[in-house]
Amino acid sequence: MSDISDFDEFDEKSKSQVKRELHALQQLGERLTTLKPELLDRLPLTDALRKALADAPKHTAHIARKRHLQYIGKLMRSQDTEAILALVDQVDASTRQYNERFHALERWRDRLIVGDDETLEAFVAEYPEADRQHLRSLIRHAQHEAARNKPPAASRKVFKYIRDLDETKRGLK
Repeated sequence: MSDISDFDEFDEKSKSQVKRELHALQQLGERLTTLKPELLDRLPLTDALRKALADAPKHTAHIARKRHLQYIGKLMRSQDTEAILALVDQVDASTRQYNERFHALERWRDRLIVGDDETLEAFVAEYPEADRQHLRSLIRHAQHEAARNKPPAASRKVFKYIRDLDETKRGLK
């Protein structure tokens, strides 16, 4: 007779679950093929995977590309997928995490342009590498543009500066 402890085999993954996980790795590998080389350099990837990602644009025929993506998916099995996925989600514009970060930076920009010195000090406390004088100058130009109903060119410069600081802080630059 079988013992109750013999039911440990049910803890194993089903064949369908394994296929779903492998397909997810292949999709992550496909997302990696679209990243810029400087971002790929920040990821903990093996040399074989780096070479496969570099070779991906060479495969233009449908079946060749599909086969190469399957190979990348196979190489992804030995990677730290959580660390890779965390960085990819931060730079991929279609993810919720990216959108939340983008909106938070927009709120900082709006608060800085409308706000006072306390808002600037709060920003500098969060981003200590910020150049206070340069930021004040950008904010002043944005305030003058807003007062004169001009296009928000300086406001865009403020946002770009804030985004650059945030990317540096997160290790994306």
